[in-house]
Amino acid sequence: MELLCCEVDPVRRAVPDANLLYDDRVLQNLLTIEERYLPQCSYFKCVQKDIQPYMRRMVATWMLEVCEEQKCEEEVFPLAMNYLDRFLAGVPTPKTHLQLLGAVCMFLASKLKETIPLTAEKLCIYTDNSIKPQELLEWELVVLGKLKWNLAAVTPHDFIEHILRKLPQPNDKLPLIRKHAQTFIALCATDFKFAMYPPSMIATGSVGAAICGLQQDEDVSSLTGDALVDLLAKITNTDVVTASPPQSQAPCCPAPWETGSSLGKNGAVWSWRV
Repeated sequence: MELLCCEVDPVRRAVPDANLLYDDRVLQNLLTIEERYLPQCSYFKCVQKDIQPYMRRMVATWMLEVCEEQKCEEEVFPLAMNYLDRFLAGVPTPKTHLQLLGAVCMFLASKLKETIPLTAEKLCIYTDNSIKPQELLEWELVVLGKLKWNLAAVTPHDFIEHILRKLPQPNDKLPLIRKHAQTFIALCATDFKFAMYPPSMIATGSVGAAICGLQQDEDVSSLTGDALVDLLAKITNTDVVTASPPQSQAPCCPAPWETGSSLGKNGAVWSWRV
C-alpha cells in the first residue's frame, strides 16, 4: 500500500475576489463610509477620567504581541483597536477593566476575520488568568451592545490592495511592499494620535512609506518623490498641499507619520517625507 504525504496549510483561506478588487465602486464606497467608524471624540479629554494615553499604548502593545504570537490575520489587530477606541469614546471605563476590554475586542475581531478565531480560554491565559472566560463572554455582550453590533468597520487594510493595483511596481515586489505597509499600519494602531485619522489616509501613507523605504535598496517602483505622492493622493482623493522636504533632510525610510504635508478630507492633516 503506497502512502502519500502532502504537507498543506491546515487553514484554508479564500483567494482575493477580482470582482471586488477591480471595481472602482468598491473603493469609492469605502471612502464614503470610512469616517462612520472613527471615534467621535478624543476620549481622554471628554470621556475617560481613569485611563491615560500611556495605558492605551500598553494594552495596544500587549494586543499586538498576542496577535503576532497567535499568527492572526493582519486585519485582526487594527480592527480590534477600532472596537476599543469606539467603545472608550462612549463609555467611561476604569483602568482595571482595560485589559479585559482589549481581550474582548481581539475576541470579536478574530471572529470576524479569522477562519479559526481565538478562544476565550486562550485569551484569558494571555492575561495570566487575571480574567475568567465567563467574564470575557459577559463583556462581549456589553461591547457588542455599545457598538450597536456594527462590527464590519473599515480599516486601513481594506485600502491596501486597491492602492497597490493602481501603482506601477513589479509583481514580484508586491508581497514585500504589502508586508511593510501592514507593519506601518499596525504601528499606527498602537498610537492614539492616529485613531481619528481616516483609514484611507493611514493606508496611503503606509504604502507610500513602504515603497519609499524599499527604494533605498532596490528599484521597487518607477515612481519617486512628488510623482509618487501625487498618484497616491489621487487614488484616495487626498489634496496634496506640499510634499517636499527641506533640502537639508537626507532621504530615509519614513514612518507614515513622518512623511511633506497633505490635507485630507475634512481638514485632517497627514505628513509624508520623501
